[in-house]
Amino acid sequence: MAATAWTRALARIEAALPPSGKVLWNHPAGLKTIHFWAPSFKWGLVIAGLADLARPPEKLSVRQSGALAATGAIWSRYATVIIPKNWNLFSVNVFLCGVGLVQVARVYMYKKGLEQEEKQALPSSA
Repeated sequence: MAATAWTRALARIEAALPPSGKVLWNHPAGLKTIHFWAPSFKWGLVIAGLADLARPPEKLSVRQSGALAATGAIWSRYATVIIPKNWNLFSVNVFLCGVGLVQVARVYMYKKGLEQEEKQALPSSA
């Protein structure tokens, strides 16, 4: 019963779409599939990573940022070898990798700056 109601609802939506919308609607990675919605919700991770740009680097986790970068790199590759190619998945993972790498770089530069401050604070033996 519920499945037929769902099917009827999808048919009504499809009938109301313009021809250009039907192409996206019926695509193998289109709006009716998980191949569209999973990457769409994954953009939340990218937004969270961008929000972390406002956090001080000493509060960032290198492991978490590194994991996001690695995940983004791995899944970017995967998105180009699966059939159908999922460009939504590819783009979100490229951005996820980029955000993760930027955060790791921020922590690295922060720690290098601390090391330089420590070296300058030591009295020189001359």
